[in-house]
Amino acid sequence: MKSIKVFITGAGAPGAPGIIKSLRKVSERDISVIGGDANLGNSVGAGLLDKVFQIPLAESPDFIEKVLNICTTEKVDVIIPLVTRELLVFAKNKDIFSTNGIYVSVSDQGPLEIANNKYLLMKFCRENNIPVPDFHLVRSLDEFRIAAGKLGYPEKKICFKPPVSNGLRGFRVIEEGQDRLFSLINEKPNNIYISFDEFVSICEGAKVFPELIVMEYLPGDEYSVDVLVDNGKYISAIPRSRDYIKMGISFVGTVIRDREIIEHSKKIVEGLKLNGNIGLQFKRDTNGIPKIIESNPRVQGTIVLCTAAGENMVYEAVKIGIGEKPVIPEIKWGLKMIRYWDELFLDINGNKVDF
Repeated sequence: MKSIKVFITGAGAPGAPGIIKSLRKVSERDISVIGGDANLGNSVGAGLLDKVFQIPLAESPDFIEKVLNICTTEKVDVIIPLVTRELLVFAKNKDIFSTNGIYVSVSDQGPLEIANNKYLLMKFCRENNIPVPDFHLVRSLDEFRIAAGKLGYPEKKICFKPPVSNGLRGFRVIEEGQDRLFSLINEKPNNIYISFDEFVSICEGAKVFPELIVMEYLPGDEYSVDVLVDNGKYISAIPRSRDYIKMGISFVGTVIRDREIIEHSKKIVEGLKLNGNIGLQFKRDTNGIPKIIESNPRVQGTIVLCTAAGENMVYEAVKIGIGEKPVIPEIKWGLKMIRYWDELFLDINGNKVDF
């Protein structure tokens, strides 16, 4: 088969090693994997990729020009963006890359603007009978108080987050009765809980109140779903339980054959006409019903678990980009992944040193 070259952005992202590993696992053809990162000096990709390049942040006016120059010079076939804030920039400029024979594995601008906005996503799902938590969009502290009351606070826990964010940025759970001193002294400073009074005191001193989604707290199990889509045509989906989460990243997960979550995922990606590797997140409510809480309309780092379970969704997205049909294999349902710390050593020139 024809050898190909893939360019990934965000080469220093936590999920980059698993995505690179997935591409390295392909045996039916030679794949050269190169990439770029804005913080090249501390990028794990420097030691794992065939070549790595310094690229600007997505907000930079020369981001597209720089990436295009690298990819045309290196004769890249497919670009896989790993950084959320790059997605819309790539979507708006897909034709520029396509003209140069380069496929960008990203959805179109319109679908992306919905999938990347938690409020618009949940609004879309509610209108299409896909279960969502009860939620309200607020733009002031008074609206926040009203929404909290409608959601049953203080008798019930509630949570909030910005419509556009990634990781755990801006996410908090509001619950009274927390022992704040115990938390301060005995827990690491990544506690997602906050009291209502603490939230109010922070917001009262702010010049501008941020737009927020206030929503019911879902106490049940959480799942990420890796979905493969070919320009709005559903190909496959693999849910995985998020058994242990640290800093918003799955450290322990298990692939789960949950047909209900798979069907919801199919309706979302086909309804929005998304493309490529798409991540969706669900959480169960008090009645055990899985409800959509957000999407990551890009390849997710823990997709390597899908590769280990039998379906290399990263490579399948690449095959879609070069006009080949993906082959869906049998999945090893129940396979568990446990992540652990490892080290990468680089010399003064940034070259990998074996140890």
